[in-house]
Amino acid sequence: MKTNPYSRLPASAYWRQAVANVPPNEIDPMVEPPFRISPRDKIVTAGSCFAQHIGRHLAKSGCDYLVTEKLHPFLTGGAARALNYGVYSARYGNVYTSRQLLQLFDRAYDRFTPKENCWREGTGVVIDPFRPQIQEGGFNSVRELDLDRATHFAAVREAFETLDVFIFTLGLTEAWRSREDGAVFPLCPGVAGGEYTAAAHEFVNFGVEEVVADMTGFLERLRGVNPDARVILTVSPVPLVATAERRHVMVSTMASKSILRVACDMLERRCDQVAYFPSYEIVAGAYCGVDYFGPDRRSVTPEGVAHVMRVFERRFIKRGLVEEALRRTVKALAPTGSGPTDAVADAMKLMCDEEALEFLALRTESASPKADIPSSSRSGEGDGE
Repeated sequence: MKTNPYSRLPASAYWRQAVANVPPNEIDPMVEPPFRISPRDKIVTAGSCFAQHIGRHLAKSGCDYLVTEKLHPFLTGGAARALNYGVYSARYGNVYTSRQLLQLFDRAYDRFTPKENCWREGTGVVIDPFRPQIQEGGFNSVRELDLDRATHFAAVREAFETLDVFIFTLGLTEAWRSREDGAVFPLCPGVAGGEYTAAAHEFVNFGVEEVVADMTGFLERLRGVNPDARVILTVSPVPLVATAERRHVMVSTMASKSILRVACDMLERRCDQVAYFPSYEIVAGAYCGVDYFGPDRRSVTPEGVAHVMRVFERRFIKRGLVEEALRRTVKALAPTGSGPTDAVADAMKLMCDEEALEFLALRTESASPKADIPSSSRSGEGDGE
């Protein structure tokens, strides 16, 4: 019998065996990763809003989820949540783009100090342009911001230098940056602080080459302070809230996610100890035969998050006590007596900077329901994921 390169491929290589003939909630689009995570490995997460799901469930599972920027002793749990302690490993808020991540590292290690380093709002209110919603009500003075930022950067350095595994969820390619020095903001100035001017700020939509270059630079810097660091990259399945391109937000969403997915593929092939985890494919691919989006068509349902975590646990977590803890966590994600909308809302209590874009649009719509946006202006005042 003649043979060919397809003769002895595993079942995962064939659509019928790996997708069509598999129960929807059991589809696993991943083969063996280059490494696994042990119970002793310190895990740090960063990225878009969806990254919070991974960090939250790893923390509950018994894994060593590293939080270096800890709650002040005099703060209660409610205050801690309002001030975004524990949302990520450090209090950096949403890191949507590869350029943001690279600049976060450089700012923490004093390699880059943006010129536009604080925003003054009214009397006695100061906003951090790179964490505009991290502090409810803003800071009381520039000095208070500087002290908080110094503590924050120390926590970022500790996280990078002591982690074993870094999980980064890429969310966007669209961003707004300073024309003066290229500093990238998580939100367009003027949305949650600051003042947008065309002379000072510009829109940018990063391409594959730029994302790969940014991530390669970050990986080199990370290995410089932590030679044994392992990295897991994933792409958020959550669509953009708004696009600043002159096209439909659905088209911009597909373009952005495609760019990020291709960049991840290139990075995984080129870089040692870098793995890709297909959370995007599981949720947004529609191949599972299950709708994993809530009524707003953006929020990922508890069932979708549970599917993602089942695959993550199966492929990355070493078998044993941690595996069983993760099973219990995933089981706990299943909706109970509440309706589907309530279940989605409960599971989606995430800190998402880009939601401010939606609130801005609603306010504008309410004030002038029939107003048209001039064709010469960009829509959305930024992007969101």
